[in-house]
Parts: sequence; C-alpha cells; structure tokens
Amino acid sequence: MYSLYLKPKIGISLLTLGLTLLMLSSQAGWARQKDSLRVCADPNNLPFSNQAGEGFENALARLLADSMQRELEYVWYPQRRGFFRHTLNAGKCDLVMGVLPGLQRADTTAPYYRSSYVFVTRQADKLQITSLDDPRLGKLKVGVPVVGDDYSNTPGASAMARRGYIHNLTGFSVYGDYSKPHPASRIIEALATKAIDVAIVWGPVAGFFADQQAVALDISPVTPAQEQGTRFTFPIAMAVRQGDTELKQEVERVMREQAVKVSQVLRRYRVPMLEMANHNSSQE
Repeated sequence: MYSLYLKPKIGISLLTLGLTLLMLSSQAGWARQKDSLRVCADPNNLPFSNQAGEGFENALARLLADSMQRELEYVWYPQRRGFFRHTLNAGKCDLVMGVLPGLQRADTTAPYYRSSYVFVTRQADKLQITSLDDPRLGKLKVGVPVVGDDYSNTPGASAMARRGYIHNLTGFSVYGDYSKPHPASRIIEALATKAIDVAIVWGPVAGFFADQQAVALDISPVTPAQEQGTRFTFPIAMAVRQGDTELKQEVERVMREQAVKVSQVLRRYRVPMLEMANHNSSQE
C-alpha cells in the first residue's frame, strides 16, 4: 500500500509547490506594479509634457506619484491617432494626463482644471479682441490650430469658417513639425513675429508660450463660450483603464488633498483657469 501512494503524494506536493510559487511570482509582479505609477505621455508636447519632464503634466504626475509613495515611470508615445490603443489600453501604462471627462476609451477622473480657448494679440497693437463677433476678425490675419486641411476641425477654425472668414486664416497643425522641440509653440511665435495678427488657441498653450516671447502679448478668453454646438471651454481630467476603480479613486483623493499644490503648478505654467463646475461627462 505504501508504494501505491508514495508517488501520487510526491506528485501532488510538487504540483502544490509549483502553484504556490506561481502565485507568489504573480503577487510579486503585481506588487512591483503597485509600487509604480506608469504614465503614458507625449515626449515632445510642451507645455503639457516632454521627455525632460518640463511640462505641467510632468509636474502633476510627479506630485501624484510622490503623494502615493510610488515610483514614477513613463511610457513615451506621440499623441496621435491610436494613442490610447497603443498605450493605456495595451496595458503599457496606468494613467494618461490631460483628457476630456467621459472619454469612451477609458475611465476618467473628476476634472482637475477647466480652461478656455483664448484670443492672443500683440499688446502694442491694442486690438483687445474678446468676441468671435468682432468684425475685425474678417480682415486681420488669424492663426488657428488645425488637425487636417479643411480649417473646420478645431473650435477656432470652425467659428471662423462659420462666419465666412477663410481667406485670412492661417492653419497651424496641432501636431506640428515633430522633429523640432515643442511644435505647439509655432502659432504663438508666428504672432510674435507678425506673421499673423491674432491667434485663437487653447489657453494652456497660449499662456505658456506667450510668456516666452520677446514682445508682450495679450490673452483674452474667447466669447461666447459656446455657439451652435461648438464649445470653447473644457474641463480636463485624467484617464485610467476601464474598470480600474481603485486607481481612479486614489488619483481623485490625492488631487483633492493636493488641490493647493495643483493650482500652484498650473499658475506657474500660466494656465488660464476658469471656475470649476460639477462635471459628470465632457458635456458642460
């Protein structure tokens, strides 16, 4: 009888040992993952992020990681079509900064700031443009960010096209020349060098790069804030993988607790901030 049961018992023991080691290995791997905060970000997208860690989203990611007592790790990928498919949803990272609430490809946190598209002009010109209905916009050289080549795909471009202001528009690709640093700055640089007279651009881009020009620039929020389905103000949140409720809640907790420091970071980068409202989605 002894010989009949000896080998099965050894087999069972080895199987149990193997499963135990596998579980311990899995737990160790999970512990390493829990000890880090992996952020997917664009390596050349100031004022938001770059590989040198000089953007305000880099600063906020560092604040988050330190508050969570996690090691901050980056996965760099250009913010182009397929960004979420190749990064967050491929399991390569845990968090993406700077997204619209209600994003369908991920779960999003409560917004941590709200900003607006703005008019940017040279202070010396004393244009003081604040409204899309200012008739001077039909005569001045107006720069707008564009995604394609139809001049109707960003809020500023759409508003100008709706008014028939096409001939005087200059488009600046939101992707820009990626071979050069911070491609988003080109529209503000064009304004400073008088290649255009007015820029209609996302507030954080305007605030950061306007401060770096040799000439003084004026910045005014676009009004009206919404027209015919086109919005000019947006709340901004962070994205986690769908179903990652634990990380979502932890991020939200830290952002609440560190609200003062978050605001200090945004102000340091000259982000034009509007009063926060309650948002359950990207719709205001």
